[in-house]
Amino acid sequence: MAVDSKERVLVLNVSPAVDCGRFPIKRVSGDRVTVEADLIADGHDVVRGRLRWRKMPRGPWNDAPLVPLANDRYSGEFEVGSPGVYEYVVEGYIDGFASWRQRFDKKRELNQDLPRELAHCAQLVGDRRSLYKKRRGLPRTLVGDLSRLDEIQALLASPADVSESAAVAASDELMALMDRVPGPRFAGKSAALRVQVDRVRALTGAWYEFFPRSCPGRSGDYGTLKECETFLNYVADLGFDVVYLPPIHPIGTQHRKGANNRISAGPDDPGSPWAIGSGAGGHTAIDPHLGTLDDFDHFHHRVRDLGMELAMDVTLQCSPDHPWVQEHPSWFSHFPDGSIQYAENPPKKYEDVYPLNFETEDWAALWEGLWKVILFWAERGVRIFRVDNPHTKPIPFWEWLIARTQAQYPDAIFLSEAFTRPKLMYALSKAGFSQSYTYFAWRNSPGDLRTYLMELTGTEVKEFFRPNFWPNTPDILADYLQTGKPAAFAIRFVLAATLAASYGIYGPAFELLEHVPIAPGSEEYDHSEKYEVRTWDLHQTPNIQDLIRKVNRIRHHETALQNNSSLVFHQIDNPQLLVYSKRGPEPSSALLMVVNMDQTFTQAGWTALDLQALGLPPEGAYWVHDLLTDVRYHWSGPYNYVELHPQGYNAHIFRIETEEGI
Repeated sequence: MAVDSKERVLVLNVSPAVDCGRFPIKRVSGDRVTVEADLIADGHDVVRGRLRWRKMPRGPWNDAPLVPLANDRYSGEFEVGSPGVYEYVVEGYIDGFASWRQRFDKKRELNQDLPRELAHCAQLVGDRRSLYKKRRGLPRTLVGDLSRLDEIQALLASPADVSESAAVAASDELMALMDRVPGPRFAGKSAALRVQVDRVRALTGAWYEFFPRSCPGRSGDYGTLKECETFLNYVADLGFDVVYLPPIHPIGTQHRKGANNRISAGPDDPGSPWAIGSGAGGHTAIDPHLGTLDDFDHFHHRVRDLGMELAMDVTLQCSPDHPWVQEHPSWFSHFPDGSIQYAENPPKKYEDVYPLNFETEDWAALWEGLWKVILFWAERGVRIFRVDNPHTKPIPFWEWLIARTQAQYPDAIFLSEAFTRPKLMYALSKAGFSQSYTYFAWRNSPGDLRTYLMELTGTEVKEFFRPNFWPNTPDILADYLQTGKPAAFAIRFVLAATLAASYGIYGPAFELLEHVPIAPGSEEYDHSEKYEVRTWDLHQTPNIQDLIRKVNRIRHHETALQNNSSLVFHQIDNPQLLVYSKRGPEPSSALLMVVNMDQTFTQAGWTALDLQALGLPPEGAYWVHDLLTDVRYHWSGPYNYVELHPQGYNAHIFRIETEEGI
């Protein structure tokens, strides 16, 4: 083991870091990254530290001093800018001048050895002058500092008056000059750690998923992208930020699935959009029933004109009719008889889908071919990709593909749809996915939600995993929603939209309360839209369109709901009620949510609020303004009464307002 005698300062326990720096932490543009580290050195010399950071690969290094906390722990912070990868390093060093000054202050009080100590100080000043001179392109302010150090060094080297010189040596002016250009001695430093910086949409946004072929208001049996442009007005009016389309590529005909996933299809069955590929093309083509690439571009422009973004589905599998099956047979797994293996997850079978073989000897060409699919849509302006079942593909592949995409398009965002084992889900996020689906759909009790959210926002998971909460998807009709009660949908919607900075719904099924499963105990919809074209009546009642519209409006105006890091749970004496808060960067931006988890009965209780978390003094009165009903309540202290009815919104979204703020 090589030992450097000049590295007296050990830099240990640097945080935040993911797996000792193997993977980057995640932030969004404008975030401040707070870094802490232990700086350990022998003896009593003064230890200082600095935080250095830059945007990779060739950005200039920036420095900031570390502030001592307690027990040899130090802290510093820096702000990240445009999307990309940043790196940061912590350095610790012995501050020779501060160590001398610490000793000198004691000796000065005793009038002990002052001439010798002043000579030592002159030497230290000379050493620091040398460092000043080595800096290239010296700023004008530092030129003045250098001149002043010349004067001080001359004064200390030949003091005419020891008391006067001692006062200069002990002055705040000299300490500031010496700190201006630190002189690291016996320094140690950490390994370089990375920050993946994404644009803000990677952290916060409301997603709306719908099948274009079923778009409401269509003129024929099969909707088109042109016809869906009118439907976009409805989505925008509800307040969504991201429009997500399931696969819009040509659908295979071999082994096509019928309604309710029947193994045989009738002549009019459209098949599953996830069985990608036909004679009309593969992953870079548009289903001819939906329109053309020009229609897609026009639709995409309309999405942006309405202030939303488009998310494309990335499903890396093929129908038996996909052009790749003939062009690249080695990209697929084969049985000994030469036939290609279809996808299956016993007892489920997906005869209409061929999975790709990532163990093929031709893997490099396969990876390159899949990258070209992403590149094709990115070149058409798509910057958000929702990836289907990424946990069934190698993690190194995703690390390579996402990094390659973001090197060319730093604003690209990838959402992982991986309902799988927790550590595998987290590994995908570490490897580069910007966001991930979660287990939210199955966390239905207040206790389960508290435990799960504290894992996501209160442990090291928060450094790399950004949750996107979906109460339903085309694959998931959760048991909680199968009662069909409007209160059930309202509860799950408010929870999704206020607990997580990003959430999504599969509509119009969700807002129209679609709730019938194919069979008892199943999470599959009866007459699932995955296998047939559905007709939706947007004027159907009951629905929760008004609630969705109100909550999305609140999300746009209240910065407290645009982060995950400020979540705090509060106590209440009724276990059916969930109470939690969030705060934004502004001093008076606290929101308090109260949700009745009972979809059948009225529930009431007395809160026990953490007033400090809400930015309130321990005592005193304040107002809570319900942003859903526009009603204000005058509260005092931590203990206040709440009552929620399933016949109403069954939730409060309170803005905390002081007497002065009203």
